[in-house]
Parts: sequence; structure tokens; C-alpha cells
Amino acid sequence: MEDRDEELGSRIKVKNAVCPVCGSTNIIFDPERGETICADCGTVISDKAMDSGQEWRAFTKEERDQRSRVGEPTIPGIGAAQLSTTIDTKDIYNLGGKMGVKKRIELQRIRKWQVRSRLQGSHDRNLIQALNELDRIVSQLGLPTSIRNEAAVIYNRAATSGMVRGRSIESVIAAAIYAACRKLRNPVSLDEISSYTQASRKDVARCYRLLLRENSVSVPVPDAVDYVAKIASPLHLSAETQKKAAEVIKKAQESGITAGKDPAGLAAAGIYIASLLTKTRRTQKEIAMAAQVTEVTVRNRYKEMLSRLNITGLGDEEEGEEKTQ
Repeated sequence: MEDRDEELGSRIKVKNAVCPVCGSTNIIFDPERGETICADCGTVISDKAMDSGQEWRAFTKEERDQRSRVGEPTIPGIGAAQLSTTIDTKDIYNLGGKMGVKKRIELQRIRKWQVRSRLQGSHDRNLIQALNELDRIVSQLGLPTSIRNEAAVIYNRAATSGMVRGRSIESVIAAAIYAACRKLRNPVSLDEISSYTQASRKDVARCYRLLLRENSVSVPVPDAVDYVAKIASPLHLSAETQKKAAEVIKKAQESGITAGKDPAGLAAAGIYIASLLTKTRRTQKEIAMAAQVTEVTVRNRYKEMLSRLNITGLGDEEEGEEKTQ
């Protein structure tokens, strides 16, 4: 890269540069226009130079620290518990070789104060343990980072209010994950989350109700359309079938027959109808297994939709399905 020195007003003189036209070494760089120019003949040697500096200015250390955006993004409401840097417990040097007794004692003392400086009280220690459990469950379920961050904020709010005291951290963190999934409209059932914990479904459900009541966590009503892609994926159904299933479910919602019904069962029935309409038929048993509901639920929701929505074009497929039940 060309060396620059000697500011000339807003322009900078470039060292070790030669003009390809006149051979002059009087080359200047204009940072406002991003151009390198020969000052003698006016030839533009290069243009559109990329500015690698920041787009903001700071006149004090406080302003610089406030406006700087480097480093790992922080999660609102987590604080110091998000930091996970620790001093290694291996008493060896980077280039190999074991440390002496005096150096090992010194490092042990540094580790102790490093832990104390990170975790000021029981609240921070609780958060560290909860975040480790949160990362484990989120990883096993394959949930996105947005769910993880939202669940961390919900749990931190519950821990601050004292709701965690006397309850299992695992149960509360599982309830926070379920609340985050509901809030961000990710179709994950309570059974799926509780299956990756040692807590029972009953305990997780109890903690979830406490989160809603005591911490004012607002979650939207579950929509059966959100379950369509999740159920259709293991069945290898096309996008056309999924779109048709969503249309059937929306018509059912408009007719008022979905009130009080399990959204997974409604989505399963909509997918079954759509598979018949698009000639990509799947059995009720296959769809029920993918939706994690019973075949009876799929059959009942299917009959209700069929009678209220006046759906035609199914042919004799549904009659053959009924006979095999």
C-alpha cells in the first residue's frame, strides 16, 4: 500500500509514487474524493478509493467508547454473565514446557480473582449456569439465535424478580425457551422442549404460566399456518401443497371453526386436504406422526373442514382413506 505523509490542507502527499504520464513524483491523495492525482499534470491515477476508517467522529474517550461498535454484540439484560472468557487451567506455556511452582501459584491466585470479578453475586452465578443450560437445549433443538437471545432476556427478568428462587433452573429456562418460541412464532411444542430436560412437562408448564403471570410476558395466539412448514418438511411435500394447506387453514379460520382447537391438529388436517387436492397424497397416519398428534385428531379436524368449507375436487381418495381406518 502507498505510504502517505505530509498533509497538504485536506490533501495528503503520497511517497514513492510516480505519475505514469509525466513521470512526476509530486503525487497527492484527496480523501474527500477518494482520488490519487498528479499535482503537475493533473492526471487522475486512481479513483474511488475505499475509506477504511469509521464514519463517525469522537472528541473524547467517552464519546469514542459510546460510538464504537467493535466486539461481540451484547444481549440486552444479560450483562457480565454473557462474558465467558476464562484463564486456562493448564499450567503450561504457549510454546510448551511446564510452569514452575511459583508461577502456578500466581496463576491460581489470578484465576480466583478473575472469577470473583466476573461473578459479583448469586444472581450472576445463577445466570451463568442458566445460560449454559440454555445453549445446550437450543443447540439440541436447532433453534435460531433470536430464540436464544429472547429466552435469555426472559429468564434474566424472571431471575431479577425472584421467580427462580426455590425452583429448578432447568424448568424455568425450558419455560423461557417455550415463551420465546411462542413470542417469535416458532412452532415448537412444550413436549419437544421438556424432552431435552430432566424436568417433567408438568413442571415446565407450571413455570411457563408463572412467567406469563408474574413477568408480564406477552405471547401471541398460536397460528396453525406456522405449523405447516414444520409438518410438511418430513413428509417431503412441495411448496404448492404447503401453500394450498395454508389457504385451507385460513378459510377455516375465517369460518370460525378453529376456535379452541389445537393448531398442530388443524395444520395436519389442512395438509391432508392439500395433499389430496394436489395429488401428492399422504396418509392420515403419516401426517399425524409428523404433527405429533393422534390420527383421531387429524380425522376429526378433516371432517369438520370438509363439512364447513364445502371443499370439492378430492375425488375418491378420502373415501378409500375412511375405509382403511
